[in-house]
Amino acid sequence: MNQRAKDLLKKGTAELGVDLTPAQLNALDLFAEELKKWNRKINLTAITDDEGIAVKHLVDSLSLLKVVRGPGSMLDIGSGGGFPGIPVKLVQPDLDIVSVDAVVKKISFQKQAVRLLNMVRFDALHVRAETLAAQYAGHFDWVVSRAFSDIPSFVAMALPVLKDGGRIVAMKGKNAAEEVTAAEGELEKLGARVESVQDFALPCSGDARSLVVISKT
Repeated sequence: MNQRAKDLLKKGTAELGVDLTPAQLNALDLFAEELKKWNRKINLTAITDDEGIAVKHLVDSLSLLKVVRGPGSMLDIGSGGGFPGIPVKLVQPDLDIVSVDAVVKKISFQKQAVRLLNMVRFDALHVRAETLAAQYAGHFDWVVSRAFSDIPSFVAMALPVLKDGGRIVAMKGKNAAEEVTAAEGELEKLGARVESVQDFALPCSGDARSLVVISKT
C-alpha cells in the first residue's frame, strides 16, 4: 500500500484503541498487496484503491476488536476475501479462527494469504455454513459476519456452533437500530437476544458502523 494508506491504517486503528506493531503493519500491508494482485484475476472486492482497502477493509475489520478479544475461537461466516478474519488474526494471534465462504476462489485466495503470512491456527474452508454443526457443534466463543443483511438468518446459522456463554457479532452499517428492532421477535423464537449494540463512526471515513452482540437466552 502507498504511504498515505499505511498512515490511514495506523491512525484508524489507533482511534479504535489498537496500536499496531511494525510487524503487524507490515503483515497487513503484505495482505493488502496480495489482495490487489489476486483481484486483477478474480473478483474479490470492488474496493481496489490503497486508501479504500486500508480504511474500508482493514480498519473496518479491526473494529471488531472493540468486542472480540482472544484467547478463544472465532468463526467468520461469509468471509469473502478474508474479512474480518485475516486482519483480526494478524492483530490477535491468540484467536483460533475458522473462516468459511461458499465461493471456492475466495477460499483459494485466503489459503494463499495464510501461507504467505505464515498464519497458524487459521482454517479457510470452502463449505456452506449450514453444514458446520456436524464438525463444530458448540465449538466457538465468537461467531462473526459482516456479510449478512438478515440478522435472524445469521443467528440461526451461528447458534448450533456457538459455545454456551459464547457471543454472536453482526457487523453492520447504518440502519442497524431498525434491523435490530425488526429482528427481535425472530431472535426470541430462536432462543437468542441482542445483548448490546455499539454504534460508532468508522475512523478516517466517518461512515456509520454498528457491532450487534447477540447471546443465547
